[in-house]
Amino acid sequence: MTAITRICLRHRRLVALLWLILAVAGAATASSTVNRLTHTFATPGTAGHDANLHLLQRFGIDGNEQPTIAVLTLPADESMNTKAGQDIAAKTFDAADRAGHLAVADYANTRDPKLVSPDGRTTWAVFDMPNPDIPSGAGVMGAIEPALKSAAPAGVSVQVTGFEQIQSVGGSAGAGGPGVLVETLIGGVGALAVLLFVYGSAIAIVPLLIAVPSILASLLLVLGLTHITDVSFLVQYLVAVMGLGIAVDYSLLLVTRWREEREAGRSNEEAILAASPTAGRAVVLSGLTVAVGLLSLVILPVPFLRSIGLGGMLIPLVAIASAVTLLPAILAAWGPALDKHRMRKGSTTFSRGWQRWAGHIVRHRWIAGTVGLAIVVGLALPALSMNTGQPRANSLGGNGRPALTLHALESGGVPSAVVFPIQVLTHGGTAAADQARAIAQATPGVYTVLAPATLSFRQGSDSLISVIPTDEGNSSAGTATVARLRTALAGVPGGVEVGGNTAQNVDFNKQVYGNFPLMLAAISLLTFLLLVRAFRSVVLALKAVLVNLVSLGASFGFLVLFWQHGFGSNLVYGVPATGSIRNWIPIVSFAFLFGLSMDYEVFILARMREEYDRSGSTRVAVVSALARTGRLVTCAAVILAISFASLSSAPDVVVEMIATGLGVGIFIDAVVVRTLLVPALVAIMGRWNWWLPDALARLLRIPPQSTTNQQAGAEQPVGA
Repeated sequence: MTAITRICLRHRRLVALLWLILAVAGAATASSTVNRLTHTFATPGTAGHDANLHLLQRFGIDGNEQPTIAVLTLPADESMNTKAGQDIAAKTFDAADRAGHLAVADYANTRDPKLVSPDGRTTWAVFDMPNPDIPSGAGVMGAIEPALKSAAPAGVSVQVTGFEQIQSVGGSAGAGGPGVLVETLIGGVGALAVLLFVYGSAIAIVPLLIAVPSILASLLLVLGLTHITDVSFLVQYLVAVMGLGIAVDYSLLLVTRWREEREAGRSNEEAILAASPTAGRAVVLSGLTVAVGLLSLVILPVPFLRSIGLGGMLIPLVAIASAVTLLPAILAAWGPALDKHRMRKGSTTFSRGWQRWAGHIVRHRWIAGTVGLAIVVGLALPALSMNTGQPRANSLGGNGRPALTLHALESGGVPSAVVFPIQVLTHGGTAAADQARAIAQATPGVYTVLAPATLSFRQGSDSLISVIPTDEGNSSAGTATVARLRTALAGVPGGVEVGGNTAQNVDFNKQVYGNFPLMLAAISLLTFLLLVRAFRSVVLALKAVLVNLVSLGASFGFLVLFWQHGFGSNLVYGVPATGSIRNWIPIVSFAFLFGLSMDYEVFILARMREEYDRSGSTRVAVVSALARTGRLVTCAAVILAISFASLSSAPDVVVEMIATGLGVGIFIDAVVVRTLLVPALVAIMGRWNWWLPDALARLLRIPPQSTTNQQAGAEQPVGA
């Protein structure tokens, strides 16, 4: 590390120029990068995905895409029980073809009485359509309502609803809310406020100067990645928000250590070089653990998750590079001048408050450990009841028109699951389609079956049948309906495929969570080996991994309480209990939080290891490390939490779930786990913290520990 720092100091202008070029290139190509990102959540190779793919190829309809539901209300003097009322509805719904390619199922082509309200004045139709995020489907969904309203006679009311329309708060997907740039700026302002509190001088601007080129360089690398493989649109949010938080955190650690060395009397360059092998090494280790966590997503056989892992992995690696190369150059050029005028006197790298706190923990280590573990386990217990799937449709949209339209349908006896139809594709001709329709209609859990004999639903020997279930796919009853249909339809001549959003989600859960133990084992083992080599201790590394897993449980428990059960989501976001957590959010959150929360573990334990090597005393190591890193870790967590909080301003419940889960998870981890539970456990373990078998040390090529320190640690009790 010292050699790298010397090279960067010697060629500081060249280093700054290279990062400037990367930043400019990243900014210039940002729009192209975003446009190349994909919006698919496909799981190739599963029955549900393949059925939806065949639907797209044969009928031009995306079975995984939730349809639009149009609700037409006739004037008081008209009724669907008359030919005039039926003609009005038929002509109005036919006008939807102006919006683009659609498969329309209404009363006119099905004669299904369940499409008409009990009073006869209201009827509804289902519009299956292409994915609106791909060129062939772009604009179709948004054009349906204007086309219907323009064709509706005077006095006829037409409203549309659907999961796509109601999933964004306010009722229009993609409408409202700040963009990624604004969210990043909000996070940056919040980070600057925290940095000013920490440093009390103009040096607070330095971490942000590191974050900007780091984010833009990451975007540039993501652009390169899009030329190799598809990359999920979620990566753009993570690069902006997580990139800001990580780059600022790593710079915060290095600048704080540089300041500490300056306060010890070193010159500017000496302080930069002294910070390199200590804080610089901790930054590299922290970044690698984050990268390992994200890279573990490639183990899962789901392309969009793999792309998040690959794209996300670039974020900590670029943050490491900027912190260990650009930061020394900036400190060498402007560090002393920026830090010259401070708002408060005295050391800003050592906290007597944290020193006293650490002393209390060491003296009452069993109580502190019990309290910390009780808090984390208590928060983690609700995670055992996590239900994965789409949010309940009737929990979204607030008082937006699409949500109110769905509620009106429900009041007429139509289940909210109408927005999640099960799409059935038959291949045996008309007879097979009729047989499949009859079987589906008789299957428990089915509300009605829509199978128009139109070209949009029948092509050659293939037929599309839309099955409206009584229960949404985020419930056990809803997934059971998919299983019953697959079993019941298995004997239909020509073969039957069962698709739709619920079917694809069922297969996704089996595919992903079936491979989760492998992902967990891989990430835990790699992180354990990294930490053993860094801390020169089996106990510290093992404890770090185990505590991290418990901490992740607390984050999942928060998601369940806040979103699934609605304890806070309605108050903060106006969203009632969603009943479930989107099925891929726990996996993505796990990969990110495992590495991010390990950051703070590394910050604290690396300093404990350093203090133990210096003093030979576990007690001194715990107290000194917290006195130097307690405020640092807390402020770093606040900065990252602010970054994720800015992301939660997006008007999309799924994005809000990710942002709140990550933000609160980071904050709980830093405040409860790293500054209470971890130091208590280290104090309890005493000299066993530093145990490392000789055979493992040789295998990992770890230099032998100092005999003097081992003896000193053995001679002095922890509580002394």
